Amino acid sequence: MAPIYTKTGDSGTTGLIGGERVPKHDARIHAIGDIDELNALLGVIISIIKDDAPLFSECIETTQHHLFTVGALLADPHTSSYLIIKSEWISAIEQWIDEYNDALPPLSHFILPNGTAVATHLQFARAVCRRAERSLSALHQISPLPAELLQYINRLSDFLFMAARYINIEQGHEETEWDKSK
Repeated sequence: MAPIYTKTGDSGTTGLIGGERVPKHDARIHAIGDIDELNALLGVIISIIKDDAPLFSECIETTQHHLFTVGALLADPHTSSYLIIKSEWISAIEQWIDEYNDALPPLSHFILPNGTAVATHLQFARAVCRRAERSLSALHQISPLPAELLQYINRLSDFLFMAARYINIEQGHEETEWDKSK
């Protein structure tokens, strides 16, 4: 069995699909890292949920598969035709958002990102997703990305916010409105 270490990154560079080497601080690598962190955090959420919400876990796991495609697309600076963000993925997220939103009271104030363990992890994932979105936006200025990729990540952060609200309410945790006097 080959060792996991290659030593090729010891000088501060990393390889992209196709063999090109770039600095580990490259905008593309920042975006890949943010997507990877988000995906790992979604794995934590699935481990917390366990079997309590199988349909929700399925949404999160589907998203993990999508995020691997996003990472591969980002790692391929020549954007291979087999790596695409499907419009159906965006539609599915919008459907999930609508389903959760229909079960929630209207939001009239900012709320604090707190509550149950799952909800707080979802809020954390939302924040990581927003950072990934900023990284993708910066990369897009240097190396244009598919519009669907930017749309997907934007919808995903909305879904994570909505899911956190839903989980809190479903588990009987009242939302904490931001009190600007504190």
